[in-house]
Amino acid sequence: MNLNDKEKQLIEHSIERVAEVAGDPSGHVYARLFAQAPEMEEMFVLDTDGNARGHMLSEALDCIFDFLGPRAYAPVLIQSELTNHQGFGVPPRVFATFFNVTMETFRELLGAEWTAETDAAWATLLGELDAVVAEQARKYGMEVV
Repeated sequence: MNLNDKEKQLIEHSIERVAEVAGDPSGHVYARLFAQAPEMEEMFVLDTDGNARGHMLSEALDCIFDFLGPRAYAPVLIQSELTNHQGFGVPPRVFATFFNVTMETFRELLGAEWTAETDAAWATLLGELDAVVAEQARKYGMEVV
């Protein structure tokens, strides 16, 4: 199912509002990620200033914005990052959860501003992103469980 224009606008608006409400949400996103996948926190031991985490969230958001627009590079970026993360010992199943962790964090940060329509739009986006992650993983012999 492809996102319609209203869903795209809802997602864009939610991302913009998170920036207005929370500034850089990286700390929140990674706190949730590490709570859900504690084994990932040790991989960031050298990221003492949070720059790597901020960069990674920025890349994920760029991927989302490409998905909302031309879809010019998102599948290739996902494939590339799956391979990069595999090299760091990050299993594809954990890589695949990052977009969902981001959405859950944004929903929490926006609280009552997060509507059922916004939730449905994100659910559609996450379904499409999950399909691309699974397709790219299979294409390169990785298993997403």
